[in-house]
Amino acid sequence: MTSSGPGSARPPDDDGRSMLERMLAGDLYLADDPEISARSRRAMQLQDAYNASPADDPDGRRRLLTALLGALGDDTIIRPPFYCDFGAHIFVGARVFANFGLVALDVATIHIGDDVQIGPNVQLLTPTHPLDADLRRAKWEAGEPIVVGANAWLGGGVVVLPGVTIGADTVVGAGAVVAKDLPPRVLAVGNPAKVVREL
Repeated sequence: MTSSGPGSARPPDDDGRSMLERMLAGDLYLADDPEISARSRRAMQLQDAYNASPADDPDGRRRLLTALLGALGDDTIIRPPFYCDFGAHIFVGARVFANFGLVALDVATIHIGDDVQIGPNVQLLTPTHPLDADLRRAKWEAGEPIVVGANAWLGGGVVVLPGVTIGADTVVGAGAVVAKDLPPRVLAVGNPAKVVREL
C-alpha cells in the first residue's frame, strides 16, 4: 500500500484494472464497486435459497451449491446454514463434510481438498484490511487465499486467517485460530494454533 506521509495515506495508484481484477489479484480494492456488489448479491440470493432448502431434497441442495460454488466434488455435504461472500472463489473437493455454520469469506480463493472434515461454526477468512486508518476509513480492503489440504480435519469453531495453508491429513483442535501455515500430518491446537505433535 502507498502512503503520502506519516499519519496520512492515499489510495493505490490507478493502474487501469477494475476493482474486481484488483480483488482477484489480492490487491487493495473497494468492495462497494458495482460489479463486485452485483456478484455479492447473486451469491446472497443463492445462499439464502440454500439455507432455506428442505433437508429432504438433497438433489435440490446440490444444484444450489453447484450454482453458487466455483467447484463442488462428488459426495460432498455442506450443512446449512452456510455463508460466503461470492461462492465462485470456493473450490471444494470430493467427500468433504462441513457441519452447520461454515463461514467461508472468499474475496480470495478458498481451496478445500478431498475428504476434508469441517466441524460446526468454522470460519475461513480471506479478507484483510489495511493497518493504515485512513485507508480503512476510505473502505479499501484486500484478501489472501486459503488452502485446506486433503483429509484435514478442522474442529468446531476453528478460525483460519488470510493466507494460510493447512497441510494434508492435519488435525486442528476445536477453537484454534490458525494464523500461520501448518505442515501435513500434524496436530495443532490453541490461539494462535501451534503444532503439538506429528500424526
